[in-house]
Amino acid sequence: MKEILKQVVAGQNQFASGGLLLMVIGGIGVFLRSLPGTLWRWVQSQTTMLVTVADEDAAFVWVKEWLLEQRFLKRLRRVDVDTTLRGEHVALIPAPGRHWFWHSGRPFVVYFYRSEEKKQMSYKRTESLTFQTIGRDQRLLKQFVHDIAACHKRRLGVRSLLYMYDDGWSRVESYVPRLFESVILASGEKEHLLHDIRKFKSSWQRYRQLGVPYHRGYLLYGPPGNGKTSLVSALSAKFEMSVYAINLTDFNDRSLMHAINDVSPDSVVLFEDIDCMTTGQPRGISPEAQDENAAASREGKKDSTQSRVTLSGLLNVLDGFNAPENVLFMMTSNHVEALDPALLRPGRIDYKLYMGPASEQQKIELYRRFFPQSVQGDAELFVGTHRSVETMAEFQGLLLRLEQDCTELDELVAKA
Repeated sequence: MKEILKQVVAGQNQFASGGLLLMVIGGIGVFLRSLPGTLWRWVQSQTTMLVTVADEDAAFVWVKEWLLEQRFLKRLRRVDVDTTLRGEHVALIPAPGRHWFWHSGRPFVVYFYRSEEKKQMSYKRTESLTFQTIGRDQRLLKQFVHDIAACHKRRLGVRSLLYMYDDGWSRVESYVPRLFESVILASGEKEHLLHDIRKFKSSWQRYRQLGVPYHRGYLLYGPPGNGKTSLVSALSAKFEMSVYAINLTDFNDRSLMHAINDVSPDSVVLFEDIDCMTTGQPRGISPEAQDENAAASREGKKDSTQSRVTLSGLLNVLDGFNAPENVLFMMTSNHVEALDPALLRPGRIDYKLYMGPASEQQKIELYRRFFPQSVQGDAELFVGTHRSVETMAEFQGLLLRLEQDCTELDELVAKA
């Protein structure tokens, strides 16, 4: 090998010397040919800015809503049909590829990427939108993002939205918030609860000065059917806050932390049936079945640590390093005695409200709401004859049937 190298250097091996020369010339040619492209990409990176939004982010829908209001969309010849946007039965959005437009007197290019990857036995489609414009001042991008957020707010007909988690937060289109006036509690409870939330929402600076995490926990507990979830819906609508509903039986520690990290500020995080967390199993499963599940875990048939939320995982979400700021934690429970004392301490649950069987006064108020033309005596008489009805849900169903019977009676009288 040394002899061959010596011959090549000395020029004695003409075949090897010629091959080496061709290789060097070819390498230089490839470098020179790629130099303009490399130089152009460097100039682009120094003179332009990029902002990317992936489909797993809630802002991806906001961007598509913003695109629908842009005039350049009318001149595009490559478009996709989209039926997922709120308020749009059929919408045309840019198809995958590159599109250019002007915004605020500045040229923009939008790249719409779409790909599919195989995940187990199915394919998962991923999408992203990348916007590129000239400039180096990041304030231009912040203003652009602000315009998109402002467009989203304009298009919202309802300020309080409901989100459910399924590999990412998605909005429930059919959700209609409960009117706060329609929720009937014991005397003074609504006013006290409203005062507590208002005080919290106006205390951000005080929390910051004291170094206290800026969130507050509420526990609504009592027998089922007394309006715990309805109260959460009504409160969120009253304060124009969106609701992120979490059923702990659908999560484990890792997925719960991931979901909480994606919650928007100034929102309500609703933990329904928080008592289910203590076993990681839905209510109604017998102790024998739980023992069988535990045995299956030990045998490797079922990994319970991967299929449920532990107390430690929940406490980390509520007041750990990754706990979100500027949120209300609302928790409901039918069996408060099943909750661990560590969960009930201040800082995790700061306000407790017992919602027990409906009182006579609550029933009378609900009756008067259904029949505003009735007198107090009619309401008291009806409530007195239906004392066996204990929950507000049952009494509301009774009033709905009564209202329907009255309507049918009025129609018969009118026909006669």
